[in-house]
Amino acid sequence: MSVKILHNKYGKSRVRLMKVARRGERHEIQETTVHIAFEGEFTEVHTVGDNSKVLPTDTMKNTVYALASQTQEIDEIEIFALRLANHFLTNNPLATRVIIEIAEHGWARMALGEQSHPHSFIKGSNEKRTAKVSVAREGATIESGVEGLIVLKTTESGFVGYIKDQYTTLPEVTDRILATSIKANWQYANADSVIGSTWNGIRQTIIETFAEHKSLSVQHTLYAMGEAVLEKFPGIAEISFSLPNIHYLPVDLARLGLENGNQIFLPTDEPHGLIEARLSR
Repeated sequence: MSVKILHNKYGKSRVRLMKVARRGERHEIQETTVHIAFEGEFTEVHTVGDNSKVLPTDTMKNTVYALASQTQEIDEIEIFALRLANHFLTNNPLATRVIIEIAEHGWARMALGEQSHPHSFIKGSNEKRTAKVSVAREGATIESGVEGLIVLKTTESGFVGYIKDQYTTLPEVTDRILATSIKANWQYANADSVIGSTWNGIRQTIIETFAEHKSLSVQHTLYAMGEAVLEKFPGIAEISFSLPNIHYLPVDLARLGLENGNQIFLPTDEPHGLIEARLSR
């Protein structure tokens, strides 16, 4: 029997890095998790166990630390990912594509009274800034994103007019809690658009649209958020969302002889609806 490899890749996952930029007494920090993957002509390591053309994944890990140390300042994660990918592609001729994914974990400067401490920090929420860079010989694609951005609004959301069959028990509602954990990724038209202010501006546009949009469904709000980003940021080629519908279910107080009044809810995150879409102009 003849067997061929249809696709292969290998790399190093969950490379943890904390970088400190020391500017006198005032320091900046950046904690990231890096994932590296090589695609390319690595058939013989699979078929005959020939490792002569394979860069050890431990070397990949060491390269992350080495390149991070070569600048004193904190890099945008997209720029650092590009530096890593280009380094690996230049020095490994059998690699046809290098994919770097980075998640940046949030830290906030510690507040002491009205002042912020110059070198003490508090770990933030589960929200992460993300980046994915894919570099091949013919060019590169750059994506940024946000993950774990949990948002909630207590009104201006409803869900009515849907299909009902013999198994439908969900009641229609015109005034409900809408909550989700936003995962969004956007692709840049070119590398010149990759700046921190763009990421911050897109995140703020997503938040503002969620808050102000009168939602008829999660899909309706997803489209509104994507539309707002694409209208405001011409350097963005496309944007995708993954939105779990985090349910807050009204508690039935009638059996206790009480009226709920749309005030008392049971938080539950399993099972949940999952709404996903990718948008472009």
